[in-house]
Amino acid sequence: MSKNLSSPLIKWWAPLKFTTFRMLWIVWLTANICMWMNDVAASWLMTSLSTSAAMIALVQTASNLPVFLLGLPSGALADILDRKKYFLFTQIWVAVNASVLFITAAFELLNPGLLLVLTFLNGVGLAMRWPVFAAIVPQLIPKDHLSPALALNGIALNISRIVGPIVAGLVISTLGIAEVFALNVVFSIMAAVIVYRWKFQAEVSTLPGERFIGAMRVGWQFIGQSKRIKTVLLRVFIFFMQTSAVLALLPLIAKDHFHGDAQTFTLLLSCIGFGAILAASQLPRLRARWNRTQLANTGSMIQAVTSIGVVLTPEIGVAIPLLIISGMAWICSANSLTVSVQLCLPNWVKARGMSFYQVSLMGGSALGAAMWGYVTELTDIDIGVITGNIFGLLCLALIYKQKIEGASEEDLTPVCPIEHPGATHQIDHHEGPVMISIHYQIKEENRDRFKMVMAKSRKHRLMQGALSWSLFEDHQNRELFIEYFMFDTWADYLRRFDRFTIQDLKMQEERHSLHAGDTPPKIIREIASKLKVSSK
Repeated sequence: MSKNLSSPLIKWWAPLKFTTFRMLWIVWLTANICMWMNDVAASWLMTSLSTSAAMIALVQTASNLPVFLLGLPSGALADILDRKKYFLFTQIWVAVNASVLFITAAFELLNPGLLLVLTFLNGVGLAMRWPVFAAIVPQLIPKDHLSPALALNGIALNISRIVGPIVAGLVISTLGIAEVFALNVVFSIMAAVIVYRWKFQAEVSTLPGERFIGAMRVGWQFIGQSKRIKTVLLRVFIFFMQTSAVLALLPLIAKDHFHGDAQTFTLLLSCIGFGAILAASQLPRLRARWNRTQLANTGSMIQAVTSIGVVLTPEIGVAIPLLIISGMAWICSANSLTVSVQLCLPNWVKARGMSFYQVSLMGGSALGAAMWGYVTELTDIDIGVITGNIFGLLCLALIYKQKIEGASEEDLTPVCPIEHPGATHQIDHHEGPVMISIHYQIKEENRDRFKMVMAKSRKHRLMQGALSWSLFEDHQNRELFIEYFMFDTWADYLRRFDRFTIQDLKMQEERHSLHAGDTPPKIIREIASKLKVSSK
């Protein structure tokens, strides 16, 4: 058991005292209410358009698949574009899509295929919105408020999981499904107005913006060099693949297993949301007693067991408390995984990093929904839900010992702007590639330690966007080492100085402390020369 009882507990509602966070939290809540209203209406509408369990489960796949496909591009755009304008665009996209859904539903033009297409397009809006919001939150609050702020985001998600289905259920039963989509239009426009009025201070750089393909490459490199982030992403994929066994099949559980209607579906979905809200308010206390790995593991196991219990009981009165406990376990695991990946990401790559998280989350959900829906099609609802959750438990057993937090967190506080290196003449920002060589003099007794430090340095250079990295030894002088790394352009090289964090400075100090020369390590910066080819 990991305890941290000496530090004061931050109240779960404390981040709401920050005005900007509170304003955007309301947007996030409203946006998620719209999302759940849309998904509930689409799922229930599909039960009247098709009797196929696979087709009904595909509604969740259609909603989540865009995030899997577009997560990285949307994360790159959120890092290189003005985040306010990009956030506003995502809200307008969702409002327009809701308008199309309303018109087609009102005139009875929808069929299973068109409904899946429009659900997919709504998911495109989610794919664009999620990375930018995830990147904005850590900028709005102090680091020690990050966990409760992310828990509040989870609370917003689960309030929407209660409010969205309840509103959708009431509107469906009293007015109709088309009116749900109309209400979605109104809510989406209201959220867009709030974002428009947000006074956002964009970071100003003298360097040209990153190029789209290059930004995605750097995102891939950053994730690829972080073992902990890759562990979290694997855990996220497996966990949401497991939880989709209940969420994707919940309309069928309500309709066929408990012989209910739209209100039954709303009740079951609301129970999960209520449990998540209840647990989220207690997360600061839970974190004081258990670390994130313990919470994620325990939450995954409890969620699986309670989900299986739901389809094994014929009584809805028994299923209700099981789903509440399932929701509590869900938020413990999901929040622990989210906090872990957030703390590994500096601000400049935050949206790209969180887009990978989103891809893993939605990819697991989409694949799980399709798989467990197909299993249900071949067998029955009980077997589909049980198979999905046993699969999750087996995967957890294989990776149970992998931790999602380190003994100590790296300090990613920015220390920029670090002074850019000077040049004897004007260099075009797009010239390149650029090769940097650093000469170190290392005493014999420090060779092994230096190589260990350079192994860590290699990861950090590649995380900052270097194309390649190498370390060479002088075969005539065993004390001389030369570190080489290369960037695509001069602007890419200069950009790394704006990305320096306290952790990067510590790494630099560690390297230089082993240098035995009378002067600092010699740095040589070289730019590829353009050859002049003779016409003869």
